Amino acid sequence: MEKKPNTIGSIYIAHRAIASVAYYSALTSYGVVGFAAKNFAEGLTQAIVKDPTLGVEVHQLPGGVVIDLYLIVEYGVRIKEVAASVAESVKYQVEKVTGMVISAVNVHIRGLRVSNTD
Repeated sequence: MEKKPNTIGSIYIAHRAIASVAYYSALTSYGVVGFAAKNFAEGLTQAIVKDPTLGVEVHQLPGGVVIDLYLIVEYGVRIKEVAASVAESVKYQVEKVTGMVISAVNVHIRGLRVSNTD
């Protein structure tokens, strides 16, 4: 949990809350069609229980917060541009909502999905 002191008291922000903001910010970005599981165990868990933070990891470091995203993107888009756009969007939204310093957003492209053109 991230602690934010102020004049009235302290505010604690859970990693899950940060992950939820990052999840919805990335999902609304152009070219992103979904999230992938980080590992096999998370994939099994997702099959049983739907988790709104699938494919998002949040790490607290002394210099700030690091967010890892595991994405599936649309076939035919420029992967580099989509990854850069998602990283900037997530960084901006999380900093705006939480007021925390985001030191890095790492985007891992785990797959491509072809849209149904019918």
